[in-house]
Amino acid sequence: MNWLRKIIQSPKIRNSLGVIIIAAMLLELISAVQYFYSHRVVERELEHRAETELTMKAILIKGMLNRSEQLLYDYSWDIVHSLEHPDSVGSELTFLVNANRDILSAGVAFVPNYYPSKGYWFELFAEVEQEETLLRQIANESHDYTQMEFYNSAIQTGKPNWTDPYIDSLNYSNGNMLITTHSMPIHDVKGNMACVFAIDVSLDWLGDTLNARHAYPSSFDLLLTESGGLICKPNEHHVNAGDVDFVHQLINDSSVVIRKSKSGRSKIIDFISPNDGDKGYIFYVNMKGEPQWQLAVVCYDNEVYGTLNHMRRMLLLSMFAALGLLGLIVYRFARNERKLQSARNERERISSELRIARGLQMSMIPDDNLDLLNRTNVEIFGLLEPAVEVGGDLYDFLIRDEKLFFCIGDVSGKGIPSALVMAVVHSLFQGLAPRESDPAHIMQTLNYSACRHNKQNMFVTLFIGVLDLPTGRLRYCNAGHDVPVLIDDETRMLPVDTNLPIGVLDDFKYTLQETILKDGQDIFLYTDGLTEAMNKNHCQFGEQRMLDVLTRCKKVKESSPNQLLHKVRDEVNAFVGGAQQSDDLTMLVIRYTPNRDEDMTIKSLTLKNDLKQVPELNQFVALISNEMNIDATLATQIKLAVEEAVVNVMDYAYPVGTHGDITIDAHYNRRMVKFIITDSGKSFDPTKGGSVDTTLSAEDRPIGGLGIFLVRKLMDSINYERVDGKNILTLTKLLDIKLNHNEDKN
Repeated sequence: MNWLRKIIQSPKIRNSLGVIIIAAMLLELISAVQYFYSHRVVERELEHRAETELTMKAILIKGMLNRSEQLLYDYSWDIVHSLEHPDSVGSELTFLVNANRDILSAGVAFVPNYYPSKGYWFELFAEVEQEETLLRQIANESHDYTQMEFYNSAIQTGKPNWTDPYIDSLNYSNGNMLITTHSMPIHDVKGNMACVFAIDVSLDWLGDTLNARHAYPSSFDLLLTESGGLICKPNEHHVNAGDVDFVHQLINDSSVVIRKSKSGRSKIIDFISPNDGDKGYIFYVNMKGEPQWQLAVVCYDNEVYGTLNHMRRMLLLSMFAALGLLGLIVYRFARNERKLQSARNERERISSELRIARGLQMSMIPDDNLDLLNRTNVEIFGLLEPAVEVGGDLYDFLIRDEKLFFCIGDVSGKGIPSALVMAVVHSLFQGLAPRESDPAHIMQTLNYSACRHNKQNMFVTLFIGVLDLPTGRLRYCNAGHDVPVLIDDETRMLPVDTNLPIGVLDDFKYTLQETILKDGQDIFLYTDGLTEAMNKNHCQFGEQRMLDVLTRCKKVKESSPNQLLHKVRDEVNAFVGGAQQSDDLTMLVIRYTPNRDEDMTIKSLTLKNDLKQVPELNQFVALISNEMNIDATLATQIKLAVEEAVVNVMDYAYPVGTHGDITIDAHYNRRMVKFIITDSGKSFDPTKGGSVDTTLSAEDRPIGGLGIFLVRKLMDSINYERVDGKNILTLTKLLDIKLNHNEDKN
């Protein structure tokens, strides 16, 4: 027992044992309070059920009696007007019995010597016997009705009366039957007492009616007279006869303690059954009106509170089991305390490494503004909020040759594995974008790389777009990613083809699509962490809410892409409320603004595809250089690059024997000069020429490619697009960037 003593003497264990004892006391207190209030609720429910049953049974009995009373009253007028002829009275009785099968019999008992010719006693009696109605005079010395209850009570009170139920086996062919008689005095037209009119009603149906549909299975009902005589009791197969007699005695015992129900509608007697010792309750009431019979219902404690007591026992057992389990947990805690501390240290180390990984991951996300790229024709902003320390979402963008390359993706799963896949895809995109302009080819290469050694079967939904900044031509490829949204005068989804995510099939062919972006048009890209963000009620933010927010933001003319993005994030946070973020939230907004270069001067020149017009081109370039005060060396470089590009177009866009125009548009200010060369010749992309090895001699180098190589060296960017059947080649040279930045600061 030394190990037990050591455990108990441990300060932490002593504190834990104290917690267990306090918890046990609190649980017992809660259980006792809960039982007390539950007992009161069940007690009120017992009274409600018992009184409801008494009310319903009383309504049934009174309904039958009221029908008989109304029937007696309805036929009394006919009896009054038939008194002149005894035979007429008999006819009325016969008709009454024939017309109302609920009536066993009917009779008229005349006051003595009312009809001298009929003798001292005269009582006409009608009943049905074997489907035949019989009428006879039944009064004689042995049947002196003047001594009977139905006659005397009517004569003495002068109003209708009900007799106590009784068994009459003398006059009925149906055997012993429990009946009651309703009688009323009849006066003739002169106001003299003439007779007593009475009907007999069977009460045999009461047994089944009273003891059907009880509040509890062992409950039973009793019907008693006003003086306490037993009228009806339950079947002995249903209830012990001793309990019935015992309850009957208690109701008639004036020394028994009687209490009123909380509603005051019934009286209650508590008792202990002499047969099995069960506690019971008698609820009884006096029926209103005549006859004032008593109606009682009996319920037993084991059925009323049985479920509650069972729950109480189960709760106590559960509490002891819980305390035992808690003790076992404390014991386990004592044994594994050192392991838990080691685990906490390990968790802190992992958390520290995850924070470092998060910092590295976020450092891979590009800068949200393009000022360093000196671009005024596009604005781009992005946001990435991982659901855990590191996530599997990514977005990236870069500009090459007047083209904006961008992507957004979502790696399946979360955590470190997804973050590693995200880093690989990001690195591959950064390596492919500077060499390839076709988003479908980029996607194909990424897919092939993602499928290699993909033993974990992870995949990536990805959207890649290439936006030509001079023309607004957007070429894109979607790999199972959420459909981007186009926003201008209206908000609509970008049409996309259904392609598989990358990492599924290495030979899947991805389709290329394209559209033209208009001035001021936004493209909004996102991951499913936006539309599937859930609140505490497990309702998703949804695509429609996203579209509504984007529409409202676009209607605010001063709303920038950055403001739009943060407005969407605020709406998502407000919708989610305090719910935990379930997935990475990533968004990217691109606004195309091609006509917003400040103070741009535009000049245009149109030439034929004739080399003889090259001097005119040189004069055009020299004029622009002079206007901009470009030094001679830089002006010569620009003239050489433009001349080489235009001559290249003349040679290749228009084959020998064909003629066409070449338009050169010059856009310039102190920041930059841009030459846009447009022709209607055959499709020809000069930027696709292979690289030139300048270390070789002129004899060893292959023919072609040196001109476009020279243009790339002389200009800052070169871009080609084929739009509406025209070749568009754009050459850009940045001028005095440092000076212009200083001017902006001033």
